[in-house]
Amino acid sequence: MTSPSPDLSAPDFTTRLARDADDLRAAQRLRYDVFVEELGGGGDGVDHDARRETDRFDPAVDHLLLIDRARDDAVVGVYRLMRDDQAREFGQFYTDDEYDLAPLRASGRRLLELGRSCLHADYRGGAGMMVMWQALADYVAEHGIGILFGVASFHGTDPEALAHPLSNLHHRHLGPEDLRVRSRHYQPMNLLSEAECDRRRAVLETPALIKAYLRLGGVVGDGAFVDRAFNTTDVCLVMDTERLNARSRDIYARERR
Repeated sequence: MTSPSPDLSAPDFTTRLARDADDLRAAQRLRYDVFVEELGGGGDGVDHDARRETDRFDPAVDHLLLIDRARDDAVVGVYRLMRDDQAREFGQFYTDDEYDLAPLRASGRRLLELGRSCLHADYRGGAGMMVMWQALADYVAEHGIGILFGVASFHGTDPEALAHPLSNLHHRHLGPEDLRVRSRHYQPMNLLSEAECDRRRAVLETPALIKAYLRLGGVVGDGAFVDRAFNTTDVCLVMDTERLNARSRDIYARERR
């Protein structure tokens, strides 16, 4: 007799950082499911036989795991976290390959790069991402982080097909000069004037994760980056923890008593 399907309406979430090689492999398998199978990504780090998406940064960073205890402790969400001290020891941030991060480094504040964020398809639209953000808020507080950043992706590599959402980001969400990182292989985002941009269409065509960062007070860097290996068009999101408004703080972090 087959086992009943898990009751996804009542997950039992917990979060923690990856502790060992088994945890890391579980994170990489989830990344494979999302970035390779769903989104058509590729690259040298894809191991199709083992169904894992890996890269050279994985051993040098922290991996925040979302675990559903009601599903045999399955890893159902992942965030890859790289602090500035880890980046110095490793030699760079992942985002350095796509964006000039000089404005962030010049701030003198503690930096945290967010990357490889993904949720298992069964958990999207529920509480999973909020639980991960709560854990992320604790991590930020523990390490005294001042600026969060990382690349977030649109599916596909044709900027013209993304003209409305990219233009909307440029006109309405461009970061201030002191946070305005710039794409190294510059793809303009202001493909349409603000008057030509259909804002409703732009919002509908913007991935949920990017919209969530914007609601948290995030801004974008100057220019997009077309990542053909991952079949994405990337933008760099930056969040200054001191500039988050009160509403965003309520979304970002649970109240501490």
